[in-house]
Order: sequence, then C-alpha cells, then structure tokens
Amino acid sequence: MRQAGVLDVGCHSALLTVVRRRPGAVLEPVLSHKVRLRLHETLDRKGRLDKAGMQSVERAVAEAVAADSRLRGTDVFAFATSVIRDAPNRDEIIARVARTTGTRLRVLTGEEEARLAYVAARQWAGPTAGQLLVLDIGGGTVEIASGVGEQPHTVHSMPLGARRITRDWLPGGTAPSQRRLAEIRQHLRRSLEAVPGLPQAEPGGRVLASSKTFEQLARLTAAQGKTPRDRRQLALPRLRTSVSLLADAGPSRRAKLPGISRHRAEQSLAGALIAQSLMEACGAKHVEICPWSTREGLLLERLGVPYTTGGRPRLAG
Repeated sequence: MRQAGVLDVGCHSALLTVVRRRPGAVLEPVLSHKVRLRLHETLDRKGRLDKAGMQSVERAVAEAVAADSRLRGTDVFAFATSVIRDAPNRDEIIARVARTTGTRLRVLTGEEEARLAYVAARQWAGPTAGQLLVLDIGGGTVEIASGVGEQPHTVHSMPLGARRITRDWLPGGTAPSQRRLAEIRQHLRRSLEAVPGLPQAEPGGRVLASSKTFEQLARLTAAQGKTPRDRRQLALPRLRTSVSLLADAGPSRRAKLPGISRHRAEQSLAGALIAQSLMEACGAKHVEICPWSTREGLLLERLGVPYTTGGRPRLAG
C-alpha cells in the first residue's frame, strides 16, 4: 500500500505527516509527529534566524527523521515555509540542517504554496463544489487562489503575513493607538488593491479559508454571544467585533480567550486585521474553515490521488 510523508518546518512547529491511500479514505493517517518551535523569537529585525534558531530547526528535523525511521524510510518531502524561505541567511540554515541531519529542506514559492492549498481545498470540498476562492494567511505571506477545476486559474502571494505585520507594525503584538490600527488597515487595503486581478467571491461559489489564523478566529467568534455558533464558519461582521476585542487585550489576555493559542497570541491581532482586509477586498461576507492546506496538497500530489469523485475525504488532525 503506497504511502508518502511531508515534513513541514514552519515558525511554530515542525510537523511530520505520513499518510497512505486506502479505499474509503483519500489520505489515511499513518504517523503525525510535531515538534514545537518558536522561531519568531529568534529573528532579528532583518528576518535572520540567530544561532539558537538554527539549532532549534536542526533538533526538530533530527527528531522528525528519527520518528520516520520507525516506518522504515518513508519517502518524505521536507520543506520550509516563509520564516526560513524569506530569511536572508536561508542558504546557511538549509546547509546546516542538511549537514547535521542528512535532510535537505526545500522551499516553495508563495505562488506554489497557493496552488497546493487550492488543490487540497478542492479535494476537501468534494465533487459538488463549483467556483472556489481559497484564502490562506501564513506568518510571512498571504496566499489567494481561485478556480473551478482541479487546478486554480489564478494564484497570488503577498508579503502580508501575520508575523510580518506584527514585526513591522505591532511590536510586542499590541497597538499603541487607534491611529496605528487605521494605518495598518490602510496599508493592507492598498496592498490588496494593487494586486492585479484580485479574485472575488462569486454568487453560488464558495470561499474556503485554510490556515490556523482563520481557524482560531472562527473559534473565537463562535464563542462570542449568548448562543453557540458554528466554528467551521467565520462571518465578517463578527470578525470585525473580534478585531476590537483583540485590540483591547494584550497577548497574555488573548491567550485566555476561546480559540486563541498561547504561542499565536502575540500575532493574533495582526492575523485578525489581515483576515478582515482579505475578506473585504475579495467581497467575502463569510468563509468556510478548511482544515487542509499546502501540506495536504503536497501529500495528494505525491500519492497521485485523483480528484475526488464522491464523498468527503478524510484525514485525522
């Protein structure tokens, strides 16, 4: 039975995912091994990883490789996301990891990440989905893809990620004033308006949001109000309310809010501002939370999984 693995090295974790194809499940989990990272704390103002950051990546990759060895050498595609891809000392990081672990991290362009997120979202959405608009907020970049088929018609990647906006506009994760919030909104709006052919939500189409940022915001908004709400949906009016809630709280208080994890609390305000700006720019009144993104897109393509012809695919986690 064919199986494949992906090692996704990001800002907050290195996640090894191994799956196989089996009747009734497009991707059946075999192994999931996560090593927590805090690379955002090891970046200087220019985005370089310091020595401690590089050592933590080496340890995380080594641990993942050891976990994979129990599976007798599954073919694993190891890649690094924007925190390493955009670092000025990227080549040094990749060389050190290769030298100490025997695993060479690859980097994907933002456009390729957008394409793979779309491929995953298309498979997850199922055969009845028509026009899809896929939004993904990462730490360094934002990806947008749209289309009606198995592959997207348009892909875009912009340097508007939650970690980047926090670093450049919200040091410490807090807004010093309402004026600063207005400046960030203006920056995001102008940046998105400058994107040629920015996809728009279409009548009868679906808008899927595939990132931890959107997922946590959906949980936060679902917990607000007197009646429970669907955590798989995020509506723009309630998101605007949540932006105000996050702006009024520091990172330590945000970490106690429903849905906001401690290690993402500092950049949660930036993430909410970006999500709001994305939805407004794309004309999306609400989004559906899609648990699949670039990682699952890679797994689908490495296993040669054809576009689903019925039922919703399954993957734990």
